[in-house]
Amino acid sequence: MKVVRLVDIQNTEREVSCPKGGFTSFRFLLERDLMGFSLHRTEIPVGDTQHWHYKNHLEACYCIEGKGELRNLATHEPYFIEPDTLYVLDKHDDHKFTAFEPVVLLSIFNPPVVGTEVHLCDGSYVAPGEVCADCDHRTENNHE
Repeated sequence: MKVVRLVDIQNTEREVSCPKGGFTSFRFLLERDLMGFSLHRTEIPVGDTQHWHYKNHLEACYCIEGKGELRNLATHEPYFIEPDTLYVLDKHDDHKFTAFEPVVLLSIFNPPVVGTEVHLCDGSYVAPGEVCADCDHRTENNHE
């Protein structure tokens, strides 16, 4: 059994701030926790639109706070996101997210992330051992 509190992971390697976009991801569960998925609390400030495209992961996000817009980049369809709304990226959907007010999401990733991933220039997380051709970002030894 595990019990993990936000205060337990703040200011540790499980608190990851994304320099491009200013949001923070608190990674409660990671690959090394052997649950088969990772669980994150993602705090998105009002500001720039975020571009995310998880080519190597499936993701489900449950909004617990705030309001924003999710936009499917393949169809350009917008979705209003507010508390008690779940969105599922079950086809590696390329998407953008804009926070109209500060948003807090609980996100589940499958496969689990390994730790300190940040978004690459194309909106994805690099797969272990993969290199981003545009920015030479890579994961080494399953950790960035």
